[in-house]
Amino acid sequence: MAPPLTLADLGETAVVDRLVRLLPATSPSVLTGPGDDCAVIQNIPNEFLTLLKADSVVEGVHFLAGEKMHRVGWKALCRAVSDIAAMGGRPLHAVIAMAAKAETPWQQLEDFYSGIVSAAETYHLTIVGGETVKTSGPFVCSVFLTGTVAPQHCILRSGGRPGDVLLVTGRLGGSLVSGRHLDFTPRLEEGQWLAKHEGTHAMMDLSDGLAADAPRLAIASMCGLTIDVELIPRNENCEVEQAVGDGEDFELLAAVEASRVPALLCEWNATFPQLSLSVVGRLTELAEGFHPVEIFKNRGYDHFQQS
Repeated sequence: MAPPLTLADLGETAVVDRLVRLLPATSPSVLTGPGDDCAVIQNIPNEFLTLLKADSVVEGVHFLAGEKMHRVGWKALCRAVSDIAAMGGRPLHAVIAMAAKAETPWQQLEDFYSGIVSAAETYHLTIVGGETVKTSGPFVCSVFLTGTVAPQHCILRSGGRPGDVLLVTGRLGGSLVSGRHLDFTPRLEEGQWLAKHEGTHAMMDLSDGLAADAPRLAIASMCGLTIDVELIPRNENCEVEQAVGDGEDFELLAAVEASRVPALLCEWNATFPQLSLSVVGRLTELAEGFHPVEIFKNRGYDHFQQS
């Protein structure tokens, strides 16, 4: 039986050519796609804002060796899509940069890229180019993604106000143990829905855990915060510490004006009956509230402090 075809067997040009052939058809806004020094994209009308996002997956950090690479590719693109969702936007164009060992089997890279393509087709975005290089270390992929959002619907982390209620989509915890971190669904439609509702002041996605991300939103908004531990929505068999600290949930955390929460929850339940939206706390005046480190041993994921 012949050995598997590797990236070294193909060479860089052939590898890129094969990857390009895997891409879905480009959108009308793409004037020049893969094959030139830069992608050329027609300007978005002035009434819209452009969103830019970069995100990476690293073998041994975001996934383990031996994982199905289609799932890893899905995660690589969907991480960035989740950030666009947290701004109330929609994704447009992606550039993919990958570093792989020369002895990597071609099938492994093709499977990875097929996951990226599946995500691109699911969320109606176009891959317009990228870079592929050799490394002696672990596999790395960086995604650079653009998006668009109307100015009145662009939601920042910094817009929260004292008294705002903190809401979380879905359930938290156990993403890594269960494998959900490789198959998660970015809350794109839900983020756009929340952004269009008056009273939504701030929003972000939960990638490092509620214990790490909620303070980030509060700090950006120059507020304090309180979290009601008993209200935190948890996945089955997850303790509170897992729900707040495991990370990789990719749910949305939103700060909403308190007076508008009852009506918003009613509308949400009618629009998204399969996905919960739960009150978990509130923003306070800056000198009030607490930092989750005071009650949570697990403070969320930190790339440079995690073993």
